[in-house]
Amino acid sequence: MTNLQLFAACVAIWGSTWLAITFQLGAAAPEASVFHRFLLASVILFAYCRLRGLALRFSLRDHAWIALQGVLMFSVSYVFVYYAEQHVVSGLVAVGYSASPLLNMLGLRFFFGTAMAGRIAVGALLGIAGIAIVFFPEFSRMKADGHVAIGAFFTAAAVIVSAFSSMAAHRNQGAGLPIWQTMAWGMLYGAIFTLGLAVALGRPLGFDPTPAYVISLLYLVVLGSILAFGSFLTLLGRIGAARAGYIGVMVPIVALVISSLFEGYRWGLLSLAGVAVSVAGNAIILRRAR
Repeated sequence: MTNLQLFAACVAIWGSTWLAITFQLGAAAPEASVFHRFLLASVILFAYCRLRGLALRFSLRDHAWIALQGVLMFSVSYVFVYYAEQHVVSGLVAVGYSASPLLNMLGLRFFFGTAMAGRIAVGALLGIAGIAIVFFPEFSRMKADGHVAIGAFFTAAAVIVSAFSSMAAHRNQGAGLPIWQTMAWGMLYGAIFTLGLAVALGRPLGFDPTPAYVISLLYLVVLGSILAFGSFLTLLGRIGAARAGYIGVMVPIVALVISSLFEGYRWGLLSLAGVAVSVAGNAIILRRAR
């Protein structure tokens, strides 16, 4: 696939997975849904690697780094996403995720010494301001509706954990670890960690056999997990984290459009202005990095 095709695939898939997740909410515990999703995805990836004859053996050190990436990227961050979507509409959670490119660049600067220009700070402030503008109507109802505050907290936690997972993925790619095998092991480690979390919290691991749950799970496994992450990590290796970050700019727009169609989200002047400011901030950062 070309870079443009990889980019479009990530935007289209991840922009719609926020809605797909809502079909799993309430049907099973969030930990159970995340466990089923990434366990099944890892099984499919291991089978794919076996069929292609891809080596699946790594050193203990590599396994430690893959496990770190897997726990952060395929477990903790997604459990927080499921928690957040129990309290706020999926499109707003996606807008929160538009801050990921900003945090990723700060992480690259802190952990890997990647140079940052002064314009990065301006773009980051614009991005944060845009997100605050979009969430402002929800924040204004916090006193009357505690769900909004809880949803915002878990959204922020998910974004921060996701940023750390990107740093682990950046390190693993820099160490020459192959994408598909790393994803297979990483998703398995993420599923195992989620299982342990569910047991520790006393969450039921029941599976909902209803068509809505099963279809949304398969969509999240095949497209949202295997194809989207495979496309993103491939694109990351080809063009770098800065330019690949444009995905984070477009995904919230797609998610909000879908949310308005299926969840009743209503566009207002503040939401439109907030999205515009957030996109402008990300565009400034990524254009400068390019």
